[in-house]
Amino acid sequence: MTEKDKNLTRREFIKKAGVTGLTTLFAVSAGVGGGLLAEEAKKEAGEKKPQIPDIPKRKFGKTGVEVPILSLGGIVDFTSNQILLKKALDWKTTYWDTANGYHGGNSELGIGKFFEKFPEARKKIFLVTKGGSRNVKQLTNMLNLSMERMKTDYIDLYFLHGLRKVEELSPELKAWAENAKKEKKIKFFGFSTHSDMANQLLAASKMGWIDGIMMTYNYRLMHQDNMKKAVEACHKAGIGLTAMKTQGGGPVKTDSEEEMKLGGRFLEKGFTPHQAKIKAVWENPAIASLCSSMPNLTILSANIAAAVDKTKLELSDLQALKTHAQNTCSRYCAGCSEICEKAMGGDSYIAEVMRYMMYHHGYGDTKRAREEFARLPARIISHMAQLDYSPAEQVCPQKIAIGEIMREASKILV
Repeated sequence: MTEKDKNLTRREFIKKAGVTGLTTLFAVSAGVGGGLLAEEAKKEAGEKKPQIPDIPKRKFGKTGVEVPILSLGGIVDFTSNQILLKKALDWKTTYWDTANGYHGGNSELGIGKFFEKFPEARKKIFLVTKGGSRNVKQLTNMLNLSMERMKTDYIDLYFLHGLRKVEELSPELKAWAENAKKEKKIKFFGFSTHSDMANQLLAASKMGWIDGIMMTYNYRLMHQDNMKKAVEACHKAGIGLTAMKTQGGGPVKTDSEEEMKLGGRFLEKGFTPHQAKIKAVWENPAIASLCSSMPNLTILSANIAAAVDKTKLELSDLQALKTHAQNTCSRYCAGCSEICEKAMGGDSYIAEVMRYMMYHHGYGDTKRAREEFARLPARIISHMAQLDYSPAEQVCPQKIAIGEIMREASKILV
């Protein structure tokens, strides 16, 4: 980053970070911001009511439904953050994603509280939730609880949460999904996954009964041949795809000069590096929507501004992101768990632990990381610090220091 970039005035930084213009319109409309930022926002936007463009929509596979390209991620306690739901609705972010276990149920309870107050809003929302059980009886209980919490008699899209292996999509689950559709409890069915994504997507594209998939997908993964093939196969099969974990954060805390230079590049163009990374995902028309955890109005407004902005990334911008991904690959777990699992001779939950460390380092959400970590099998947790991970390190395409990170996790997340 140049000395000029380092010495930006606050006003210049606001402009270069993309907070003025469209983002300011959202901020002023929401009444967010304070002090100097609020005063500058008023000057830039004026006192007139902002005219906010609609978020573009894309077809969600062969479902016949169109969804906004930005989805509101529900890892938020919505019981105490109703304004976030209200503004998401006002700004046409009408694809809401949550899960049975998010914030101990408070994510779903908060959505139910909102629908109870604004019953007409339910008709405008493409509502998605998830259940983690592979037992159909337990999954039924989870679905019923989710509907009860959210004050709704149907779910638009129901995901089997956190699929690790495609074999988990059993004939019993297929029959369960078909029955839930017949009972009109759900409209569509699919799964979410953070690991072994390419293999799972390829397998799902041939099944004929998967309507939607939410998978880790970002500027780091989008260039991999196996992921490109898998995404295209699902797109051709009519499966609606939702990208998550789109910032490409990893299990290692980083603050390198290279990352600062990358940020400076995009600030010069008028948007933040975070906005650039999600715009890179939208470059692929096969991605119907991008799910982002947006716990406050500042992040929500910045992401919506990126969604409605018609500026395309240049080829040089995409190449810069690709080069950055290549140069920092050892800091990012690509979720190819089938490789390290095979090297370790069985389930070692390396990809899961890497993700939890990303929550800790990348999101600063140690509480969530510890809650997720505690759900791992006791045998994995108890032996993690003593295991030899060198077989996995030798075959890791990303060249990650797996053993070092696993031992760090055993200290931080217990």
